[in-house]
Parts: sequence; structure tokens; C-alpha cells
Amino acid sequence: MKLLKIARVPPIVVAPEDSIMTAVEKMCDSGVGAVVVMRNADLVGIFTERDLLTRVVRPGVSTLNTPVAKVMTKNPSVALAEMEASEAFEFMTEKNIRHLPIVDQQGRLQGMLSIRHLMRSVVEHLSHELEGLNAYLSIDSVGGD
Repeated sequence: MKLLKIARVPPIVVAPEDSIMTAVEKMCDSGVGAVVVMRNADLVGIFTERDLLTRVVRPGVSTLNTPVAKVMTKNPSVALAEMEASEAFEFMTEKNIRHLPIVDQQGRLQGMLSIRHLMRSVVEHLSHELEGLNAYLSIDSVGGD
């Protein structure tokens, strides 16, 4: 399955000069764990719940006066929109990341994938497979058991 079918499209975006509080408010209002940081059309970073805990809360950084650019993850890993969900899952678990911006061949932002999106997709896929197997096994034909 292609990533854009399961990702958040369009993603939630903030500018580098936006305050940390602005990013947090967008995350809370949208129910997401990360926002993409964009300067014009360029993806310059990602700000995640993990960044909030380790780079803001723990060191006591002001959320009102500090721009998100100071605490974001710069140059984040990205996935190409053509990537299969299984490839993205392997990549994300290997790199221990929970959010992955999706870009097209030209590097333009297309969406945001979370590990939650991937897990939901995997569970749905496995559920359909299980239903198919149950239907196949429950068919009573000549010879029976």
C-alpha cells in the first residue's frame, strides 16, 4: 500500500520562526504528535513530542519566546511517496522514529506518516487476511475434515 493512502494529507505545518507554543497548540488542536517545519516550500525540520520533552520541558526552555527552529530536529529523514508501507515500517523501526514526512520526487512535502498510521494499516490488512482464511477453512466440501 502506498504511503499517501494512510498518511495525514495535508500535514500540519509551522514556520521556523513560530514559537514552540504555536507548534504545540497546532499539535494539540490537530491530535498529532509532530509538525513539519517549513520555510516557504522547503522542509527544514520536524518538531515532535520527543523534541518537546527532551529539548524544551527537561531543560526548561520558554515555549512562548523561543522559535521552534531552535528545538526542532533539523534535516529529518523523509520517505518518497512511492515507498510501500512495509518499507516505511522497516525504515522507521530501524531508525527508531515515529513520524516521517512524505515527499514527492522533487522533494515537495506531500504528507506526514506516523507509526500509528502504519500499525492501523497492518492490523486492517491482517484482519482481512484472517477473514479470508476463515472463510476458506469454513467451506464444507466433499471429503470434509
